[in-house]
Amino acid sequence: MSKSDLLLELYSNLSTTGAVAFSSKTLVKKMLTHVDFKGAKLIIELGGGDGSITKGIVEKLDPNTELLVFEISKSFCSSMEKLFPQENVRIINDSAENIGEYLQGRKADYVLSSLPFSFIAPEVRDQILSQSKSALTQSGSFIQGCYSYLLKNLFKKHFERVNTSFTLKNLPPAFVMVCR
Repeated sequence: MSKSDLLLELYSNLSTTGAVAFSSKTLVKKMLTHVDFKGAKLIIELGGGDGSITKGIVEKLDPNTELLVFEISKSFCSSMEKLFPQENVRIINDSAENIGEYLQGRKADYVLSSLPFSFIAPEVRDQILSQSKSALTQSGSFIQGCYSYLLKNLFKKHFERVNTSFTLKNLPPAFVMVCR
């Protein structure tokens, strides 16, 4: 899928993509500084989109670490399947609220998300966050890239600790929230 096709998909589905531009390299780098790739066995990404964050993860991923990427857009999934043919990367065309169905009793070390929680119905949003917390190991982290600081209150309903940082080098500027 060409960059113009990806942008068309982004803009034609703003209610599900929730973004006016794809994640910048600076935002991806900031999110990934909170991930210890050594020893991680399973990482989950919610909202793979154009693969910006996925690419950053895959570049640091150990060959024996599995990455599950959830994305509801079929066209984004098709594009990512071509970009990431690695055996340890699995692109899943399903809602993030169904994480548990794909884990087979396993726990993830990290859940990274760029989901547009501000645009998601409250009951679905709560289901996604509940599933994400249940999917994590005891020492695992949920890492969210987002545009609204107010989402911190939503994450505090599901996680005990929420640490926030900010980057201006994204369109629009973004927050990174690390939840435990």
